[in-house]
Amino acid sequence: MEKIGRYSFMAEPFHCDFSGRLFMGHLGNHMLNAADFHSTDRGFGMKYLMSIHRSWVLSRLAIEMTEMPSQYTKFDVETWVESAMRYFTSRNFAVVGTENDAAGDHPKVYGYGRSIWAMIDTETRQPTDIFDIDNGAINQWIEKEKACPIDKGGRVKMSDDAQLVRTIDTNYNDVDINGHINSVKYIEHVLDLWPLDWYREHAVRRFEIAYVAEAHAGDQLSFYRETSSDTSDGCQEFCVRVVRTDGTECCRSKVTFVDC
Repeated sequence: MEKIGRYSFMAEPFHCDFSGRLFMGHLGNHMLNAADFHSTDRGFGMKYLMSIHRSWVLSRLAIEMTEMPSQYTKFDVETWVESAMRYFTSRNFAVVGTENDAAGDHPKVYGYGRSIWAMIDTETRQPTDIFDIDNGAINQWIEKEKACPIDKGGRVKMSDDAQLVRTIDTNYNDVDINGHINSVKYIEHVLDLWPLDWYREHAVRRFEIAYVAEAHAGDQLSFYRETSSDTSDGCQEFCVRVVRTDGTECCRSKVTFVDC
């Protein structure tokens, strides 16, 4: 079995937005599915971990896309483990077409992703040693040679002047198998902060999110937003802070838009 896994998906129409392009949230789901397929095939997936009261928890995710797949387009998600430490592991993604690019030389590349995961004890909710699983078997699957040419997610810096944009309730559809608000639901809720007309003129070039604390069904989530900067290539950046009912910060996100 190779260190790099490759899994096939399709941009189904009901997973696409009004422009006919795949929603960022659904792309995130495909990446997380690919991660689970890859880890399960190699003996450290969620199904096995749950049987020993362990689970993977997403800590950081950065997705940078040149183009989003359009409806009915078939594409593959490649994924591989870049590094592993005691409590965290880095996993990368490449979103590639099933056919070659216009020049016919290489598969079309839509974009890349970087992620950091922690393993927790599902009873104590505390981090646990990744190398305890099958005597550190994850080490044999580390792939350091394959490039992931996007920046790693950095610390999202925000001031106290960020404006409250929206407060929402959380419900059944927000909760995942770990019993907390699903990682991808935060992505969807953050991107909902901009109106439909904004997306008629702008597309998401890069999305970063760093998870800090769990939220659960019944918590209200408040979203604070501020403009980060206009980058040298004409993109617009915004930072978002998400705070749960008791005032605890759940996550921070940075969204970079490019003109359509």
